[in-house]
Amino acid sequence: MKKQLMVVIITSVLILAACGQKGIEGALNWPIEDFNFINQAGEQVSLDDLKGKVWMADFIFTNCADVCPPMTANMKKLQEMVKEENIENVEFVSFTVDPTVDTPEVLTEYGERFYVDTENWNFLTGYPQDKIESFAMDNFKTIVAKPEEGDQVIHQTYFYLVDQEGKIMKQYSGLNDIPFEEIVNDMKAIQ
Repeated sequence: MKKQLMVVIITSVLILAACGQKGIEGALNWPIEDFNFINQAGEQVSLDDLKGKVWMADFIFTNCADVCPPMTANMKKLQEMVKEENIENVEFVSFTVDPTVDTPEVLTEYGERFYVDTENWNFLTGYPQDKIESFAMDNFKTIVAKPEEGDQVIHQTYFYLVDQEGKIMKQYSGLNDIPFEEIVNDMKAIQ
């Protein structure tokens, strides 16, 4: 009888302990290096500015002929869902992969086309092309490459969930079959 009672107590403690844990199963835990870039308002935004907040990141550019407009629309939908769910301390960050073209003014106009709320969405620029290419690969494990010819930049179409410490927790499709509910639930899980 004592053994059965001990098994029940230990099992209960383990279950309760697991319920109290925050996090995402299978988290990537990729740390992001410190950065200091410029947003659409011409303000400096660094990794430190995002500490303590959950954020969703992607890579886009304003002259993109195909994938970036739907990605931005999908990110806008996520922003609206976060508001509807009253999830606080969430930021959205779009790194331009074409910083020579995408000045703060151009990024402002781009955001306005999608009616984004810039209270918690930063479109970042202010770095050389080689910097965003190495930054994307070193931190987000994703390719960014601007060919010698043409104005289209090669990049992937993921959304990245980043925790309050600046670690990438998970990546999702940002273009097709976006798991909106899963993303929102994952945001809640790491709050």
